[in-house]
Amino acid sequence: MIFGIGCDIVQVKRFSSWVSKPELLKRFFSEEELYNQKDLKNISDQRLWEYYAVRFAAKEAFSKALGTGLKGFSLRELCVKKEKNGRPFLCVKGNAKKLLEEMCSENICVHLSLSHEKEYAIAYVIIETF
Repeated sequence: MIFGIGCDIVQVKRFSSWVSKPELLKRFFSEEELYNQKDLKNISDQRLWEYYAVRFAAKEAFSKALGTGLKGFSLRELCVKKEKNGRPFLCVKGNAKKLLEEMCSENICVHLSLSHEKEYAIAYVIIETF
């Protein structure tokens, strides 16, 4: 049964100013999601902006699917990761996980779909119980 669906779209260019502000990135992204300085040499600015934009969209989409908005948890408690085949998934921790488990007392599956194209990044989240 579908518990909730969330969608979010963000303008990629918005994140051009974020990448020069480590304190801002640390506010919204988990340590696992943050690029370290040596890795930045191997990635274009546009790809870096897309990377953060689509992950931010995923976090917003999750909050919409959960139905709570951004209340009760930090966006840092959500982490976009990739399976070996490249498929993205959302790792939910801390208060976000607690809220999810309280609201969905059954078995839970969080589905994630991401896409970005030069100007925009979009994410869909479906929370399924079974």
